[in-house]
Amino acid sequence: MSGWKAWRVVPANQRLAREQELEPLSEFGFIVTSHEVARDGPWRLEIFGQGDKAKVAAAIDRSWQWEELPDIDWVAENQRSFRPFQVGPFWVHPSHARDGVPGGLLPIEIDAGMAFGTGTHATTRGCLEILATLDPAETVNAADVGCGSGILAIAMAKLWKRQVVGGDNDPQAVAVAIENAELNDVAALCQFETSIGLQAPDLARRGPYDVIVANILAGPLMELSESFVSAVRPGGRVLLSGLLVEQADMILSTYKRRGFALERHIDLETGGAEWRTLLLRRPN
Repeated sequence: MSGWKAWRVVPANQRLAREQELEPLSEFGFIVTSHEVARDGPWRLEIFGQGDKAKVAAAIDRSWQWEELPDIDWVAENQRSFRPFQVGPFWVHPSHARDGVPGGLLPIEIDAGMAFGTGTHATTRGCLEILATLDPAETVNAADVGCGSGILAIAMAKLWKRQVVGGDNDPQAVAVAIENAELNDVAALCQFETSIGLQAPDLARRGPYDVIVANILAGPLMELSESFVSAVRPGGRVLLSGLLVEQADMILSTYKRRGFALERHIDLETGGAEWRTLLLRRPN
């Protein structure tokens, strides 16, 4: 499969912001890099991939240049750079590193691919860390909104040994999540549907939920806030991520107006940016 590269040059003072915008693409299996063109001068941003360009084209504007590359498996190269790591009680690893799981940890096998969520990004790590602290007695009915690769639903199923549902508006992501649940031996516990929020009939019927996890972006989190009120039981929680620290007050204000209260948060770094994960509770 032929490879391609998209690139553009940005002023030095815009480099960090532009890199932050591109960060989610790395968890879809694309390689995102940057380098300084001249000392204190502009930076060149580059995105490498193969096959369908649609996901990248949707995330960038027309100022980017495109180039065809030699027939090298760029996605496989990116996957090989993904090394196992621990986050909370979980050992996240790719398929080429199945051996050597430390004792006492829950293994989650995830490859970099065409669905967001390998666990390396601060937003996913923040969710995994907080999920591990929740009382299983208060998480009987759980949902993963914007499930991507399914990593968070798989983590919940392994952690609590009960059924978890997930949804994503991208049918390809849902297919990947189903496959990943099978690879992790929790297919019987994980149900995934193509859905905007929790609108799919099977997901809507299962509410109200004890906990809803949504690791998406700030805009969709704002849009979903009203629907989450009726989808979460009194005393239940929402775990929100996908937002930069500077966006957190906006999200928190929106959810407080809906009746949610902040329980705690985690800030973690990826790509030079600080990302916040929020745990909110709906009062009884």
